[in-house]
Amino acid sequence: MLAPQPRIPAGFLGWFISGGILANNIPIGARGEAEETVEFRHTLTAHHPELPPVYSTPDMIRLMETAAFHALHPYCEGDEITVGTSIHIEHRAASGIGSRIKAVAELESFDGRFYTVRVSARDDVQEIGRGTVGRAVVSISKFVDKLKSGKR
Repeated sequence: MLAPQPRIPAGFLGWFISGGILANNIPIGARGEAEETVEFRHTLTAHHPELPPVYSTPDMIRLMETAAFHALHPYCEGDEITVGTSIHIEHRAASGIGSRIKAVAELESFDGRFYTVRVSARDDVQEIGRGTVGRAVVSISKFVDKLKSGKR
């Protein structure tokens, strides 16, 4: 009979593979939220007058990205932040001006330094969108240095 294998703590392997980019590993299930009230500037009409005055998909995605940032940021150290790398979103229902929108994000998985965050958005009545966003950990100073040197 084989001896039981030790369990690796959630997030440890991602920290190890990434070369220790995050000293505080991010636990699966880490959560973040973001909220806003729909204003005219968040509507399709603000982008083009012939479109209806409903909450725009880009604004919903921005709010979801903000919630994902809030889920991961407490685990960053020094000048580390997370930045968006991918978006897979369904916008499933319309919301009008005055609606209160709440986005919720929960860390679902990681692959090296890339994190997949499950996101959803609701208005006062129903879920209006859902999907996943990808994020990666970067050092602000290293990122800015690469931009200045022209290396990407």
